[in-house]
Amino acid sequence: MQRLVSTLAAATAVAGLLASGSALAQEPIKIAHVYGKTGPYEAYAEQSHNGLMMGLEYATDGTMEIDGRPIEVIEKDTQLKPDLGKTLLAEAYGDDEVTLAVGAVSSGVALAMLPVAQEYEKILLVEPAVADSITGEAWNRYIFRTGRNSSQDAIANAVALGQDGNCIATLAQDYAFGRDGVAAFKEALADTDARLIFEEYAPQDATDFTAHAQRLFDELNAAENCERKIIWVVWAGGGNPVGKIKALAPERFDIELASGGNILAAMAAYKELPGMEGATYYYYEIPENEMNDWLVEEHFARHNEPPDFFTAGGMSAGVAIVEALRRAESTETEDLIATMEGMEFMTPKGTMRFREEDHQALQAMYHFKIRVEEDVEWGIPELVRTLEIEDMDIPIRNDR
Repeated sequence: MQRLVSTLAAATAVAGLLASGSALAQEPIKIAHVYGKTGPYEAYAEQSHNGLMMGLEYATDGTMEIDGRPIEVIEKDTQLKPDLGKTLLAEAYGDDEVTLAVGAVSSGVALAMLPVAQEYEKILLVEPAVADSITGEAWNRYIFRTGRNSSQDAIANAVALGQDGNCIATLAQDYAFGRDGVAAFKEALADTDARLIFEEYAPQDATDFTAHAQRLFDELNAAENCERKIIWVVWAGGGNPVGKIKALAPERFDIELASGGNILAAMAAYKELPGMEGATYYYYEIPENEMNDWLVEEHFARHNEPPDFFTAGGMSAGVAIVEALRRAESTETEDLIATMEGMEFMTPKGTMRFREEDHQALQAMYHFKIRVEEDVEWGIPELVRTLEIEDMDIPIRNDR
C-alpha cells in the first residue's frame, strides 16, 4: 500500500510538471506596436501595421506561432506625441511584459522612446522613423532599426542628383526628420560634383509654400555656373510641397524639382514631373524576389491595391522579429541582441543586415526616373539602378 501511494504521488507530480511545461510552451510571445495611429501620419501608421502583421504571418507560415507559442501583438497609439510615446512604451515593457516593441512612425517620438528601452533593458525595433540620430548620437544598444535612415536616403539621392554642373537647394521640415535628412544629403553631395546652394526649412504642418519657394527661386537664380538648377524636397506627411511649388511654375526660372520616393498618394504630384530623378526605399514593382511577390499578391487580394512604402518596412520588421526569436531560441533580451547583431534576413526588398556597430539595417535603395502613364494615379518610379548594400558607405554616427 505504501509503495502504491508513493507511486501515485510520483505520477501526480510528473503529471503536474508536464501540465506546467505544456502551459509554459503555450505562453504567448508579446510584442508591442507603439506607433502614431492617429494624426497626420495615419496613412504611414496603417501601412506599417499591416506590413508588420503580414511579416509575422509570412515568417510563421500563417500559424502566428513560434515553437508552439502564439504571437500576441499589442497596439498602442502615440498620437504622434513624444511624451505619450515614452509613457506607452514604459507601459508595454513594465505592465504588459512584452518581449520587445516596434515603433515609431515619427522620428521625434522615436527619439523620445529610446531612453525607455535602455531603462527597461528591452529591445525597441525602430520602424519606420528615419532620423540619423536614432542610430546615431541618441542610440543605445537596445535599439535596432529595419527602416532606412537619413543617410541611406541621402546617399542614394546624391547618386541620382550629383552630376557636375548641378546646383541644388533643399526644402525640408523643421524637425529631426527634415534636418537630419538635409545634413546627410549635404554630406553625401560633398562627395559628388554637384553643389548645394541653399537650405530652406518650413514648419512641420506647413501648407503654404509661396514664401519658401520664392526664397529658393531667388537663391538658385543668383547661383553662377549652373547647368541645372534643382530644388530637392524631403518631406513627410501632408502639405504636398512638390505639387504646390510646381504650381508656381519654377520652370520659368529653369528650375527643376526633385524628391525621393514616398507613399503612392504623395506620388500623385509626381505625375506633373515626368523624367524627375531621385531615389526610393521601395516601390512594389521594383524588387524581384519570392517574398515581395507574396506581399504584392496578398495585398492586392486583401486590400485591392498594391503594398505601399511603409507596408514593406513593416513586413521587414515582422520577419526580422520571427527570425531573431527562432535563431536565439529565447525571448531574453541579451540572447536576442547577440543573435541580431550582424544578422542577415530576407525582406520584400531582398537581404537586410543589422550592422553590429549601430544595429542599423543595411539594405538596397533604388535610383529612379519618373514615368507617367495615363491610367496610373501616381508618377511611376522606373528603376534606373539598384544601389546595393556594398554600393553605399553609410556613416556610423554613434560613439560605440
